[in-house]
Amino acid sequence: MAKPVVYFLCTGNSCRSQMAEGWARHAGGDQVEVYSAGVEAHGLNPKAVLVMKEAGIDITGHASKVIDKDLLSRADYVITLCGDANDRCPMTPPQVTRLHWGFEDPARAMGSEEEVLDKFREVRDAIRRQIETFLVQIRG
Repeated sequence: MAKPVVYFLCTGNSCRSQMAEGWARHAGGDQVEVYSAGVEAHGLNPKAVLVMKEAGIDITGHASKVIDKDLLSRADYVITLCGDANDRCPMTPPQVTRLHWGFEDPARAMGSEEEVLDKFREVRDAIRRQIETFLVQIRG
């Protein structure tokens, strides 16, 4: 059986989709093929890199990318992580399972540096739990 292709989408491919890609690669290992992209490319958010590193996952090699329509067509699962991406994502072919998991944008968090980092950690952990559940479901 071919590995399922999972494509995480967000607005700028800087925080949530990057964390999701990192978690899914880590938890899914060689059993899934994982990518992420954005409706736009905003660059990798340093705070996302930092909080993922705290959790033992290095995403420093990731790059912010825009949606690749060929990859969108060959994905088994397209998962949007914010309402904007869900609304602006191009149509997916009928064979692609499209899911929406809405997470707060940690880049919009206000407060002290520690309060902002805590929001990044909260979103990171919520994404991790969702991905762990999803991987159990698709593995059967």
